[in-house]
Amino acid sequence: MSAHTPVQDTKFGKKASGPVGWLDDRLGLASANKRTGLIRKVFPDHWSFLLGEIALYSFIVLLLTGVFLTLWFQPSMGDTVYEGSYTPLNGIEMSHAYASTLDISFDIRGGLLIRQIHHWAANIFVAAIIVHMFRIFFTGAYRKPREVNWLIGLGLFGLSIIEGFAGYSLPDDLLSGTGIRIADGLVRSIPIVGSYLEFFMFGGEYPGDVLIPRLYMLHILLVPALLAGLIGAHLLLVVYHKHTHWHGPGRTNNNVVGYPLLPVYTAKAGGFFFIVFGFIVVMSALFEVNAVWQYGPYNPSEVTAGSQPDWYMGFLEGSLRIMPAWESTFLGHTWSWNILLPGAILPGVMFALLGAWPFVERWITGDQREHHVLQRPRNAPTRTALGVAGITCYGVFWAAGANDIIALKFHLDIYAITWFARIAVFVGPVIAFMITKRICIGLQRQDNEQLLHGYETGIIERSPEGGYSERHAPLPDEEQYALTAHDRLPALDEATPTVDEYGVEAPNPRGRRLRDRARRFYFDGAQDKPTADELEESQEHLGDYEGHPVEHTDGFRGISETGVPRDHQE
Repeated sequence: MSAHTPVQDTKFGKKASGPVGWLDDRLGLASANKRTGLIRKVFPDHWSFLLGEIALYSFIVLLLTGVFLTLWFQPSMGDTVYEGSYTPLNGIEMSHAYASTLDISFDIRGGLLIRQIHHWAANIFVAAIIVHMFRIFFTGAYRKPREVNWLIGLGLFGLSIIEGFAGYSLPDDLLSGTGIRIADGLVRSIPIVGSYLEFFMFGGEYPGDVLIPRLYMLHILLVPALLAGLIGAHLLLVVYHKHTHWHGPGRTNNNVVGYPLLPVYTAKAGGFFFIVFGFIVVMSALFEVNAVWQYGPYNPSEVTAGSQPDWYMGFLEGSLRIMPAWESTFLGHTWSWNILLPGAILPGVMFALLGAWPFVERWITGDQREHHVLQRPRNAPTRTALGVAGITCYGVFWAAGANDIIALKFHLDIYAITWFARIAVFVGPVIAFMITKRICIGLQRQDNEQLLHGYETGIIERSPEGGYSERHAPLPDEEQYALTAHDRLPALDEATPTVDEYGVEAPNPRGRRLRDRARRFYFDGAQDKPTADELEESQEHLGDYEGHPVEHTDGFRGISETGVPRDHQE
């Protein structure tokens, strides 16, 4: 075995020492790294942490492909007559924006593939953000000190939707024009100021001739700059607060178990970037998306039959479709509730609830500590149930956005589908909440059962009375640690006192009573983990079963419910 040679003593190290030293003398990179320890910053290794990386790498792909498309796209609503390679549209009057999109697709070498990559990357970018936020919500990763980072992530989610809408509106085809028509209706539904906002956006009456150039500036400059800034702030806070990690032996709130930034994590992240990039390219080459040549140029007097927006706008489309036709007149203005409520108020309420939740939960639980170890979703059953209820509500709205397609393909009555969605959007989340909470409580009970009674060994014994029973053995220490690495539930039998020891009434007694009711609702039904004495007694009983203990080896670890041998070692 050859001796290790320090990199600075190698041939490459000696050649690179000059340029590296020159940079360090002027930028202070070495001293900065000594102060921050950035190069040796530890990042945990778990598949769920890759969701945020997928969003980041998709954004990089969007920037790269967007630069290419910017060179060829003409953001103009001026009229022209198309004379290009796509002969079915030759001689048709259209905007320069739509004509340039056709040119990119059929006349620019590789243009169609780049358009496909750009569109698929946008879809994956939004999807990765949403799933990443699911992971953060269900594991409690937004708790102190990461509330600000949660708000930044929520801002990224909102900006990604705006960026996506602006992007697929730029081709000025009939499908994207239908989406712009809906946006115009949403703006005009705002009481008192709606018409003024419409004239400001469109430069006059709809559709105007300035919207595409304005959306173009929004799409390539303003929103990407905001996204890049928020992503940078998000990553800086991740480094500053240190990354959360899953519970396990040796993992506490005071450390991070994983790999350093250099060289391990950087190499893995670089490889994963090319995996994501390659996956997007393969999808773009095999699956067609946004075939604008099939729709034709936009005409305000036409609407595409069966038109559907990109998937992340489906919930807004569905809420508009199932809302009853409610209108009222107040202060001399018509209030179109059938558009205002689902199109403007509903998204605002959704983002407000998501943004307020970390602070509401902290007020309910009274937990002011810092948390760097993630929670298992089952150990916060009410939060998990609320999350699933919200996803169910979102899913009903999303599916309702395709009520006409569902009616057509499954030969159903579109009015029956609409009424089903109107009812399901209220009943579905309640049912999902109850089912999810019961599942979480059941899983908690199962964990406690395994801790106190061990796992099934598959060894059947016969008692002197002739009965048969299966022997149980204690879980390995690693699994016991994982199942008990969470806080005990607070005492809920006593209400928060409304007076102090001197009889002086505490401030805001109504707020305290409201908090007590919220705490009882939040922790209702949750199962507390066994006490230390209960675990010790269980270990004594299971560890020496009538003088014949079951030894832990690298082999057999009992059987599962399906009769298949299971391995309790990770």
